[in-house]
Amino acid sequence: MTEWDVRKLRVLRTLHERGTVTAAAGALRMTPSAVSQQLSGLSRQLGVPLLEARGRRVRLTDAAHLVLRHADAVFAELERADAELTGYRSGEAGEVRVAAFATAVPALVVPAVQRLRAAERPGPDIRVREAEAAQAYELLAAGDVDVALSLAAHAPTARDPRFTVLPLLADPLDVALPTGHPLAAAPGLRLADLAAEPWIFGGSGPWSEITTAACEAAGFVPEQAHSASGWTAILALVEAGMGVALVPRMASAERQARDGVVMRALDADRPRRHVVAAVRRGAESGPAVARVLDALRTVAAPHTPPPTVQED
Repeated sequence: MTEWDVRKLRVLRTLHERGTVTAAAGALRMTPSAVSQQLSGLSRQLGVPLLEARGRRVRLTDAAHLVLRHADAVFAELERADAELTGYRSGEAGEVRVAAFATAVPALVVPAVQRLRAAERPGPDIRVREAEAAQAYELLAAGDVDVALSLAAHAPTARDPRFTVLPLLADPLDVALPTGHPLAAAPGLRLADLAAEPWIFGGSGPWSEITTAACEAAGFVPEQAHSASGWTAILALVEAGMGVALVPRMASAERQARDGVVMRALDADRPRRHVVAAVRRGAESGPAVARVLDALRTVAAPHTPPPTVQED
């Protein structure tokens, strides 16, 4: 029977994810030479070539891709075994590390932690790390966090064998208008009614993509009058009468702090951003992680019914 080395399989999968030996070495906190030695050793153990030279780089062979298909199933089973073993040792009181984007921390993660602390039976110890999607999934894949919260548009697809992605909520986007704006009290406000307005949103990144996609779906391309990415800055610009902006309903603390801003729910063309939680495939069966996911779902439930996972 073939001898399988899980550590070497993890090196192979990291090379597949990162694309180069140098990048894989950085992610694994190894030297490039050590990565090459691990892969050479795995190739000898399996009796098949796993890499072939292509110029100054290497590419995975068909045999390597075959091995990886089975390796993903192996890692999922190991995650389940680790989750069950942790549950056996610690029950629901283990440590769970959560990475989440900025508005999800106060709106979802903190209330979930408070709910767990108020429960009659001891809950897991939650460690929170603010991170945008790209970093959160790197941390999740590396085993540095256990749960990652992101927008569905920036989450791994259902075809990614490394992760299980679970829907949490569909967060409505309201429009922020300065007090005294002619449309601040207009009945039946639609996003299309704001086509001629100056808009405020980030120059790049998720919020820029969400704003432009929502406006384009309503039939216009927004004129970006000012670029800002933080809610404090965006709402200050709106309050000063310098433009309008879309604001997620989850950003409630920032919204309530501005007396000179009117928040209007849109009667039609109502955009939403879909929020999901992801774990390494198999880890969702662990008692502590399962309890954190349950608390997040409970906190999210009053906002909107859980949607199916989809692109924003």
